[in-house]
Amino acid sequence: MAFITGLLLIDAPASALNNLGQIPGARTDNAVGVKFIRTREGAYPYVSAQAFRYWLRSTLAKGPWGWKVAPVYREEKVAYTDANPIRYWDDDLFGYMRAPSKKASAMALREADKKREAETPTTDTVTRISPFRVSTLVSIAPVHIVDDFGVMARHEGDPVPFEHQFYRTTLQGIFSLDLHAAGTFSCRDKTGYRNLDAVREKEAEEVGLEKLESEKSYRLPLEERIRRVAALLEGLAHLEGGANLARHYTDVNPDIVFVVVTRGGNHILGHIIGTDQYHHPVIKVEAFREILEVFADDILSNIYVGWVGGYLDEERARFEEALYKQLAPWAEKILIYNPRKAFQALVRDLQKNPDWLA
Repeated sequence: MAFITGLLLIDAPASALNNLGQIPGARTDNAVGVKFIRTREGAYPYVSAQAFRYWLRSTLAKGPWGWKVAPVYREEKVAYTDANPIRYWDDDLFGYMRAPSKKASAMALREADKKREAETPTTDTVTRISPFRVSTLVSIAPVHIVDDFGVMARHEGDPVPFEHQFYRTTLQGIFSLDLHAAGTFSCRDKTGYRNLDAVREKEAEEVGLEKLESEKSYRLPLEERIRRVAALLEGLAHLEGGANLARHYTDVNPDIVFVVVTRGGNHILGHIIGTDQYHHPVIKVEAFREILEVFADDILSNIYVGWVGGYLDEERARFEEALYKQLAPWAEKILIYNPRKAFQALVRDLQKNPDWLA
């Protein structure tokens, strides 16, 4: 099975992209801190995978790529999507879990909610492991977190003090997309693989999905599967989101991306980024060369490198020089673009290589 395997870097020059709430022991009652990992080396700010997935879902929902958003329903303390991957693209690529409650109070809420008229009836628990996976975005180096003191003073009387934290760093994350699972829906009676219950199986039959008897699965047409994957990649290329944008506007579009189609889900790109003495990112060329050599049989596509012009130009020049030296045997397969064009090049090659989605 083939996977899209990727790594991305986001430049955060003065940012507070994911907050933890009140800072214990702060000087003011309304002090907001950032999330960070505390180590002996220092503090590593991070953005949770949940926050990153929320940014991506929101970007996809607003974008022009035809993304079909699943409605979200709530009953008492439980919330879930419609859990129909045939209709909704985020249920397909982001996964779901839905176990219908048999409590009288929950059933009464469902019956009274007029917004649920188009809901897919659920006869049994359905779950789907997310084909799209993403790590926590973590600073590539320990940083000094700044405590900023401010006031609300647009009123008569004493100003109201407040505090918040921010940082300067580069965030790194890895992601993966199971191309076989995208648009393929299992009926196996196993947690994570019971994607369709009887109602959804019937819908799959009615709309003419391909039936994979050996896998106990149904599959969307190839063109539809590629359309959904292409939209997901466009969302990554146009990513928006983050906390404190009014005070620390940070463009979370990836500044550097490495992405490749590989055989198997093991991530091969996680250790190619290092730092210099100023904590700026550097490409570990020898580590990258070793990966290309050791995993040569598992690399199915070109290696698409997205690099924003004007960002770390000297490091980019050093990397491009390495294409004629340490990386010379693979130079023709390493394609450097702007990140958006890198994702678009990958989509074009997906269209030419349908066996990657088999």
